[in-house]
Amino acid sequence: MITREIIIEKSMSLFIQHGVKTVTIDRIVKELHTSKRTIYKHFEDKTALLKACLSVYHTKVKKENEELISQARNAIEAMGYIHQKIVSRSHQVNPNFFNDILHYYPGLLNESYRNTGNFAHQQLIEIANWGIQDKIFPSDLDVPVVGKTVLAMLKLLKDTRQFPMEEFSKERLTFGILVPYLRGLCTSKGIKILETESELFRVSI
Repeated sequence: MITREIIIEKSMSLFIQHGVKTVTIDRIVKELHTSKRTIYKHFEDKTALLKACLSVYHTKVKKENEELISQARNAIEAMGYIHQKIVSRSHQVNPNFFNDILHYYPGLLNESYRNTGNFAHQQLIEIANWGIQDKIFPSDLDVPVVGKTVLAMLKLLKDTRQFPMEEFSKERLTFGILVPYLRGLCTSKGIKILETESELFRVSI
């Protein structure tokens, strides 16, 4: 029996592998060996299906990040783990997946992100406050500003239009954008930890 969950799982797999534009309802039907009637029983159209897929995707990413933060010994290590996961995901997801959504479904990505509680920003706030508590970051750190800035930097690392993959490796971008900013936020204690944990940010896949 083809359930709603099975449709989402297969559709998400296809979207991630090939991008959203090229994956039609007809293709999903063929992959599932089912009928359009079955798809439309659960989803009004491709947009509704994509919304459901993004909801599952963002929920999964949120859970993965929470697990990584819980495993870390300090705020720097938590950032390193999350960065590793971001790089790993970038190699598993076709760049057209996000580019297609932004171009053909404007606002849908942000809507899905908001519906999951702006989790990435909230997690960065949690990490920043943890760093302040451990004196890795100074007590007067402007946490909301830092959270939004780091989030913007993490998005920038995935921007293949500004930084084509064949020219800009993830490691080059990380040590050219993210690590210098983190170093600037750190206390002397934080800088020592960042230097010790620098290999966490040196990811090559």
